[in-house]
Amino acid sequence: MVSRAVFVSLLAAGVSLPNLRAQAPQAAIANMTLPPKSGAVELFPEAGVKPGMKGVAWTVFQGSTPEPMPVEIIGIWQNAWGPQQDIIVAKLSGKAEHTNVAGGMSGSPVYIDGKLLGAISLRLSTFSPDAICGITPIKLMLDVKEFDQSRPSDSRTPEKVQVASASLPLPDGLLARVMSAGATGNLPETPMMTPIATPITMSGFSDDAIKEFSPIFNQLGLSVAQGGAGGELDSSKPAADWRTSMQPGDSIAAVLVSGDMTMTAGGTVTYNDGKRLLAFGHPMFNLGPVDMPIAKDSIITTLASSYQPTKMGNATEVVGALRQDRHSGIEGELGATAQMIPVTMCVRSFDRTNTVRKSRDFHFNVFVDQKWTPYLMMATLFNSLSNLNDFSEEATYRLHGQLQVQGQQPIELTTMQAPAGTPVPTPMLLAGWWGDKFNRLFVNSDRLPKLDTVNVTVDLLPERRIAQIESAWIADNRVAPGSEVPVRVFLKPYRGERIERTVTVKIPAGLNRGDHEILFSDADTLSHFQNIASSLNRIEDIPQTVAMLNQERSNNRLYVSLIGAQPTVYSDEKVLPSLPASVLNVMQSGRATNHEFVSSPESAHEQTSVAFDEVITGSYSLKIHVN
Repeated sequence: MVSRAVFVSLLAAGVSLPNLRAQAPQAAIANMTLPPKSGAVELFPEAGVKPGMKGVAWTVFQGSTPEPMPVEIIGIWQNAWGPQQDIIVAKLSGKAEHTNVAGGMSGSPVYIDGKLLGAISLRLSTFSPDAICGITPIKLMLDVKEFDQSRPSDSRTPEKVQVASASLPLPDGLLARVMSAGATGNLPETPMMTPIATPITMSGFSDDAIKEFSPIFNQLGLSVAQGGAGGELDSSKPAADWRTSMQPGDSIAAVLVSGDMTMTAGGTVTYNDGKRLLAFGHPMFNLGPVDMPIAKDSIITTLASSYQPTKMGNATEVVGALRQDRHSGIEGELGATAQMIPVTMCVRSFDRTNTVRKSRDFHFNVFVDQKWTPYLMMATLFNSLSNLNDFSEEATYRLHGQLQVQGQQPIELTTMQAPAGTPVPTPMLLAGWWGDKFNRLFVNSDRLPKLDTVNVTVDLLPERRIAQIESAWIADNRVAPGSEVPVRVFLKPYRGERIERTVTVKIPAGLNRGDHEILFSDADTLSHFQNIASSLNRIEDIPQTVAMLNQERSNNRLYVSLIGAQPTVYSDEKVLPSLPASVLNVMQSGRATNHEFVSSPESAHEQTSVAFDEVITGSYSLKIHVN
């Protein structure tokens, strides 16, 4: 690492290194007849840049071989990137006159007299008839250092999107932002020099999935493009030829999702010293230190457009890992391996006899990041469901998932989602619920959890399965302590006859004499106060978060509880029922806890629960008298 830093410093200072410089590649660059090669390269000093100078840029228009683009320097845009951070303004010609400055050209290296000047990184507004570009000087890109672990405050992540003021009432913030992004549309582009939009290629995603999730990328200044991916991308192991891959001018893809569905961010390699590479000339998401696979990208075609020209590509083989995503570019390490989360998803379709008609398995890997992982988990689940031919508006979805966090007990997640009274599709509601679990696991922890595996099964049931708790009946409401009392509970389904169940309620031997209540409820009613307490406190470690997720009640069960007159306190993952008034007073005074808590005037002692193959809603209280 020290030798690399010294090498970069010498390059930035313009020190001649004849013993390190490969003479043959330099001759090729000087002649401008062959694409540049990796290795040491002399830098063109920014102070020597003058209007009218001629140079050449290299980028891939089609296939995998870079082609030259003539460049004419227009001038220097001083302090455009920030204090003492200039941008070089230039005009492209050749093929670029037809395509304009396209998405995916970010990072295309620019040479003057065979010396590396910088990377094409900006374009002039929208609808500009001229291929005017901005060039990030190479010295700014060389400032991107692998060992820098600071995190930028202006990263582009899903929670940064604008939320419409009149957004729909939705179950979690992640889903609300996805739906709001689609409703508000794209942000207007400022008529000035702006970073070239990084094309996000979504392969294996349905039109519905792209329609729902691309607005998030658009609001963050990225563009969604069609494309594909080769089967080799599913492997995180670098390709055998990684040492000769990613030459300056080659197309590069940063991998967010790989496998049966892929999501990649495309650009161009600016610099490659044989191990370390620089690309883009501007940030991708500006995340700071990252661990993301990088892969080769074969360009199908470059779409010419005055509005949104872009490259369409197929990501192929992984060649290394992205280590830094910074203001003036991204940095990768060739031959390295990045951690991904392996996901196995089984989607089964049932008929009305409760028999599996067909089943599909999906295998894919997801990029690890505190803010992006929940969003990507949400997108991949929705896409897996929206690809089904069996989808109907009346369908109900039943989900069971298992998350294996390294060093922790497995997280078991179960829910059902029936059509709700909102215009949001049922698969999107389910995807929002799924993404929220990862959001809580990643955001509420003091460090990133390591997920060894994620397995999820989603069953598509052919009718709307939802039942409301209607009433309950007991033969004699006068009961004895320690007795077991049969109670009949009645539920009203969406269609069909009333459902009846008999539940045995055990009356605690020490229950005080007098009037009490038996509460028959859904999961939300019983968990209401605990959910509020969890939202008030930021859980600081992974074990607490895992415990909270495993304690969550499922919405396809009917819960039976005894209601007591003493208060309950909810704090983090803890429930403190039947607290004496003196203890509650001490807690409220702030002397006993540093955490915020929520108190309820009554205590619900959960006795039992009954599983249903329906979404259970509502509640009903039955009065009893203990003799």
